[in-house]
This record gives sequence, C-alpha cells and structure tokens, in this order.
Amino acid sequence: MKAAILLTLAATACAQTPGLLSQPDAEALTTRMVQLMESTAVAVPGLVQASAPVKQNAENTVAALQRAPQNAAVVYQFINQVKAYIALSDAMPRPSPFPAAAEQQFSELRDGIERVQRHFEAMLDAQNQAAQAQDADPNGLKRYAEANAKTVPPGKLPRVVFLGDAVTEGWRLNEYFTGRDFTNRGIGGQTTTQMLGRFLEDVAGLHPKAVLIQGGANDIARGVAAGAIEDDFTMMGDLAKAHGIKPLFASILPAGGERKDSAPVVQQINRWLQDYCRKENFVYVDYYAAMANSGGQMQADLADDGLQPNSKGYRVMSPIALEAVGRVIAGLDQPADEQAKRRFRLPVVQK
Repeated sequence: MKAAILLTLAATACAQTPGLLSQPDAEALTTRMVQLMESTAVAVPGLVQASAPVKQNAENTVAALQRAPQNAAVVYQFINQVKAYIALSDAMPRPSPFPAAAEQQFSELRDGIERVQRHFEAMLDAQNQAAQAQDADPNGLKRYAEANAKTVPPGKLPRVVFLGDAVTEGWRLNEYFTGRDFTNRGIGGQTTTQMLGRFLEDVAGLHPKAVLIQGGANDIARGVAAGAIEDDFTMMGDLAKAHGIKPLFASILPAGGERKDSAPVVQQINRWLQDYCRKENFVYVDYYAAMANSGGQMQADLADDGLQPNSKGYRVMSPIALEAVGRVIAGLDQPADEQAKRRFRLPVVQK
C-alpha cells in the first residue's frame, strides 16, 4: 500500500517538476539514444567494434529502466554509459568529409544526454516532493529549508558549502573560518544517499563556488556496500559539475570507539575516493592521515567518543580543509602565493 501511494505521489510530482519526463517519453528517449549509438558508430571507422560492449550495456540498462522506471540509480548508470560512448567516439579519427547526417545524429545524441541529465535531477526533486506530501522527510530537507530561503546570493567572497553528516554539523565554521563565506549543511546520522537526495536544495540552490563533501561513516555502520557508497559520491560529483560547482571530497575519518572494527572498510573507501579524485581532477581532502593512529583508529585525544571530533580534532581538520579549498578557488579569493604564505590561526574554542 505504501509503495502504491508513493508511486501515485511521484506521478503527481512529475507534472510539477520541470525536466522530469513521463515514463513513455523517458523510454522513447533512451531507446532512441541506443539507436543513435548504433547508427553513428557506422560512420566512424572502427567504432562499431570498439563500442560494442558499451552499446550492449546501454541496451541492458534501457531494459532495466523499462522494468524499474523510477530507479534514479539506473538512469544515472545509463547517463554514464552514453557519456562513455561519446568520449570513445570523440577519441577516434573521423573521415573527411564527415557525413552531415551522422553529424546531426551525434548532435541529437548529445542533446539527448542533456535531457536525461535533467530528467535524473528532476527525479530526485520529484521523489523529495512525494516524500514531503506524505509528511515524511527522509533526506532531511526541512532541516535547512528556512535557512536556505533566507540565504542571500554570494557576494565578493567565494561561497563554499560543507555537506556532510554529524562531523560537519558539529563544526562551527564561523568560529574556525572567520571572514569566509563557508556554509554548513551537515546533518547528523545521514548516509551518502540522504546527502545526495538534498544536494540540489542544500548545495546547488545556494550557488557556491565549491562544495566540500564529507560522509560515508553512517553507511558503513549500517552495512551499506562500499560500491553503493562510491556510486553516491560519484553522483554528487556529477551533480556538482553539472551545476558549475567545484567538488572536494573528504576522507572518512578514522573509526574508533564502537566502530573500531570498521577500519578496513574506511581505508578501502578512502583509497577509492583518492583515486576517484585523481581521475576526475577533483581535490581529495585527507583528514584521515592526520587523525589516525598506527592501528588505523582515531587518535584518542581528537575525539572523546572515538568518533565525533572534539575541539582539538577540528583544529587538526581546519587547516587541511582551508588549504584544500584555497587550491580550488585560488585566484577567486586571494592569490595562491599569498595563500601559501598565510599562517592559519585558529581561536581557542572551548568545548
């Protein structure tokens, strides 16, 4: 019964959410895009064979979408598959002259991926609307709704949003980073999926230059698979790029206290995050290296419960965050050489 109600509410939200395609339109568009992948490949020597695995994966994903049209993760998977095909086609030499019909088809394929991207973002909005219509707020959108509505557009200072869980929520940014437009959008207990669900409202809607994303510990505590956490991070990275926002990804903090046994998974995901940032030319913010002891757990003096940083823990994190943000927005707020010379001074914060 609950699933049926949510589907009805999502269908209602469809008519109210710009960019969201109806199921028939989404099915027609994705099917057409697979057809375009097949037809354009013929026009580029060697592309038919080179793109065969990507095309097959895209066909399988379209079939999966027909069975589960409301699954945003499957839509996201299709977007990446088409982007992979376009990147492959761009890397291969084209004959000259190139057929005008093929050029038009490639243009149609690129337009299609932009429509599917808008559809994906609108799906997140529609799902949030459906949940709110049930008086539910699974992603915590109400937490900052009033503050977001009152937030003025960025001024001369580059705005940076800190998106995360309790580690971010407990960070008094105005005390640790004076004279900065740093905005806290942390919610204790949240998973990366919940953070993804409020990315548009709590990050993109504030028009920052950059977003520092920190999360994953709650996912690990709830037994969420590493691959699912990584997918959420990847989708947040893609959303940031789509909105012209520079993403920074923070390492998961070393685990201690009741979560000390999760240290291997924390290290695994941190290695993935570092590699992901390297491949995407994003900035990786490595709190872990400065806060872990030799056993891979939180240093005892940096968190009273082994999990949540205390004032000393935040004093360790703050210069790391500021240096990373400075690299991302260098030239927007002050010259990079001046940033390098500047000494980071923090006030003494009472616990």
